Amino acid sequence: MGRLRPLPLREIKRGRQNALPSDRSDKMSDGPMKDHRITVRLSPEMRRRLKAAARRGGTRESDLVRDAVELKLATEEGSPTAYDHAKKAGLIGAVKGTIRDLSTNPKYFDGFGGS
Repeated sequence: MGRLRPLPLREIKRGRQNALPSDRSDKMSDGPMKDHRITVRLSPEMRRRLKAAARRGGTRESDLVRDAVELKLATEEGSPTAYDHAKKAGLIGAVKGTIRDLSTNPKYFDGFGGS
């Protein structure tokens, strides 16, 4: 296990006196996640939002970050889109007797969005 370092006074003042061992070491030792660690720089506003979301969800900030990365990677790797799910469920083209090219033919867009 990596060498533990004492917490800086500023972290203790912020209420981090109960920080997990992995927060004070270069080795992760606080759960099933024993892989790689990275550092991410966040703006103060993004950090505030991340902390608030973690607090609201009763989870850790790191879990939210991992979930966001997983979601982004899954999207880029071609996971099914909402359209794919709707098509598979038979919801695309389910309305009969209507104009077939309503969503793709520009002639139907005249006046759309106007007041």
